[in-house]
Amino acid sequence: MNEKQLRVIKWYLVGFITFTIWTMLIWQYFHLGVPSHYFLQRADMPEISNGWGGILLPFFTWLAMIRIENRIRKAPAEQNSLICKQVVFSFFIAFGYGVILSLMFIKGYSDISAVLFPAILVFALFFKVYQAQYVLGFILSMNITFGAVLSSVFAAVIALASVVIYFFMHFVIAQIKKAFFN
Repeated sequence: MNEKQLRVIKWYLVGFITFTIWTMLIWQYFHLGVPSHYFLQRADMPEISNGWGGILLPFFTWLAMIRIENRIRKAPAEQNSLICKQVVFSFFIAFGYGVILSLMFIKGYSDISAVLFPAILVFALFFKVYQAQYVLGFILSMNITFGAVLSSVFAAVIALASVVIYFFMHFVIAQIKKAFFN
């Protein structure tokens, strides 16, 4: 995949996300109003409007695509196809995980959603869930349920924790290998 194709995909995806979120916000505005969410579901915490999604989601999509584009550009040309497939697969895995988490929350299965959220950190032991495609998929999938701001905060916390877990565990494994197998 060449740079021109990546640029076109980036702008189509950003355009699609922008169109989708603004269509949803306009529909909400003219029907029941744009919903707001309280941070941590507590009325004494600040109320955050879903309207922020009109700015945040296109920005995060653009930012994630730049990160993905840079990773593809830096890789050898023969690996571009594999990286693209991994990015798409990872995005949809994170998107599906976020949908399941959101559905469990909406349906009142708070015990399951309370386990699913920190379970991402277990996946961080084996996968780089801090990468842009995972974070973007997670944010986009949880947007309707929690709004863009809260989804972004959740994703940022998970991404930071997963960076620490992933690199710490790989450091520990490298030290063990070095100590016992050298």
